[in-house]
Amino acid sequence: MKALLDANVLYPTVLREILIGVARAGLYTPLWSDRILEEWARATVKLGPGAEEIARGEVAALKAAFPGASVAARPGLEARLHLPDPDDIHVLAAAIAGGADVIVTFNAQDFPRHVLAEEGVRRMDPDEFLRALHDRAPEAVAEAAEAVRATTERLSGEHQPMRALLKRAGLPRLGKLLGRE
Repeated sequence: MKALLDANVLYPTVLREILIGVARAGLYTPLWSDRILEEWARATVKLGPGAEEIARGEVAALKAAFPGASVAARPGLEARLHLPDPDDIHVLAAAIAGGADVIVTFNAQDFPRHVLAEEGVRRMDPDEFLRALHDRAPEAVAEAAEAVRATTERLSGEHQPMRALLKRAGLPRLGKLLGRE
């Protein structure tokens, strides 16, 4: 399965690291465009001095780890597409160009399911997406989440319960599921 990751699911570190962890485990093929990666890097400015430079380093690492993930829309493709927010058309165009099965985004209202269906693409929020992957490969998803939890705990110096960490990352249902395991 190919999944286009929107900037809003790449921006939060815990969420991004879990998504990339399950991609590294081979559960899906991640896709993005240079514009999506640029949006993510620019959004980090609000985190303070140096955050954008760190994000750009992470972008470079992702590009190196997944060299086939960057897709570019064919010329003229964006002109024929329509979404409630014209600024999101590039995301759909990248999904189509990459042959994505799904767009993973928190932005449900600007990606109506019926519009995406016309292009053969589905929309899933990251919690729904990761739970679907968990249904297919529970150990791989649990291992990716645990690796991120352990790193977060090590870096923060504080205990990080799985359920609370995933809830803060916008993954409350996955957190409930993994918090029981």
